Amino acid sequence: MSVLTSSTSGPDGLAAWIAPGRTAVLVIDMQVDFAAPHGVLGRFGVDMGVLEPALAAAERLVACAREAGVPVIFAGLFTTPASDPPVWAERLRRRGGDPDSDAALCRAGTPGADFYGPLPLEGERVIEKTRYSGFWGTDLDARLKGLGVDTLVVAGVTTECCVDSTVRDAFNLDYHVFVVADACAAYEADLHAASLKAMALNSAILTDTAAVASAWQGSGS
Repeated sequence: MSVLTSSTSGPDGLAAWIAPGRTAVLVIDMQVDFAAPHGVLGRFGVDMGVLEPALAAAERLVACAREAGVPVIFAGLFTTPASDPPVWAERLRRRGGDPDSDAALCRAGTPGADFYGPLPLEGERVIEKTRYSGFWGTDLDARLKGLGVDTLVVAGVTTECCVDSTVRDAFNLDYHVFVVADACAAYEADLHAASLKAMALNSAILTDTAAVASAWQGSGS
């Protein structure tokens, strides 16, 4: 999977495109139930080892952003019985699952909803969502506009689901979107690769943690 390799010098380089004054980092769904061995999916036998490189890359990305003065926003799924969409349960039933017995993911107020990997610092913005996209039913767009942000640098899990959904909505809301490919992951490599390819074709520019760090080097106040 190719990523952005343009020079970081000059008016059209990555450093200008993701300059701290216009950019925010958005970390999506890096939470215990989605990413930790002791979370719901891990206990169900999903191999969480495949996510470890992306979690580590996202931690480096967040550290670079903070050093450069780039705001970091965490978006996570926080569910309740009242917020559970009936169509999700019905879809699960139609696929042969049991909505009444299958464990709910990222229940608000439980350890499964806690962030995992990069963690928000006190005062950093947290978006609590109930659907795939970080923009659906939240004030994320308003918060970004309040910061003067028109560009997003995105990391998260899973690539083909909540990352992809958020990126598409961001592009439709006229944000410039850069997806940090090595700081995103899916449980299956082919889904990760296919989603990156689709986002690169339709709604985002792909980059990686090293390129972003290089672009922000020396940008801190």
